[in-house]
Amino acid sequence: MASPSRNRLLLCLLLALLALALASLFIGYVPYSAPDILQGLIAPTETVPAIIVRDIRLPRTLLAMVVGASLGLSGAALQGLLRNPLAEPGLLGVSASASLGAVIALYFGLTTLSNWLLPASAMIGAGLATTALYLLARRNATTLTLILAGLALSSLAAACTSLALNLSPNPYDVHDMVLWMLGSVKDRSSADLQLALPFVACGWACLLASGSALDTLSLGEDSASSLGVDLARLRALIITGTALSVGAAVAVSGAIGFVGLVVPHMLRPLTGYRPSELLLPSALGGALLLLLADIALRLISTQQELMLGVVTALIGAPFFLWLVVTSRRQWA
Repeated sequence: MASPSRNRLLLCLLLALLALALASLFIGYVPYSAPDILQGLIAPTETVPAIIVRDIRLPRTLLAMVVGASLGLSGAALQGLLRNPLAEPGLLGVSASASLGAVIALYFGLTTLSNWLLPASAMIGAGLATTALYLLARRNATTLTLILAGLALSSLAAACTSLALNLSPNPYDVHDMVLWMLGSVKDRSSADLQLALPFVACGWACLLASGSALDTLSLGEDSASSLGVDLARLRALIITGTALSVGAAVAVSGAIGFVGLVVPHMLRPLTGYRPSELLLPSALGGALLLLLADIALRLISTQQELMLGVVTALIGAPFFLWLVVTSRRQWA
């Protein structure tokens, strides 16, 4: 049963997210009034304000929330599975591997056969990376080992991605791939949201279903097994959930890092340090953080809008360094 403090936290996050989502509909190159926004949301008219709100601003807002929630939830689940507070899809090479899968689909033109092949390729890349990390973590790998393994996976995925870009015969395709890899929810449509949402929803269901087992796993694998936790099923749930949610998110937004690292760390003290209590708040917190970052980009950008993945990396990298320094002091 959820604690009252967690329920209050969820309510605060949800209200803040709804308020921010509403505010994001008002932010753009052309300002619109509240009646224009309302007309675009509920009235089937074809006026310019209605089209812009319905077809441009609303999909961008919803996609930022979906991608942020996927990254936050996956980060919290991976930290619980690996029992490592530094685990995160971007840091451990999962996002880079998903990006590689998507780039391969774009390079070979698989998207001309079916739009579903792009998220499928990204999810395969994310699933392979997550599986490799888990196989390493189950051998009692240290934090340093996991970080180095994630760096190796990221470097390999980046090298293969660079090779695909280098061999691409069309410079316009290279330009599109590079912009996509930087990560953004700009110029996305409802079709992109519809493409990702089924896979993301299945991934969320897998990750949220692992909560109680993650609490028991925090006692150690032997203790969890003796208490009736099916470790094989738990691993499959989290690996599948991470691959589905992160892979589908990367397929439509590109690589966006550090959300899954920052959000669980910010919310963990407010949830009693229980993995199951952290999952849903991390999803809401991730959606809130990414939507806030996207709104900030629209407010501060002038001639050239910054890419969302670049900004999250600029925020997350110093935060990660601070965590490493803090961890070293605790180990000393």
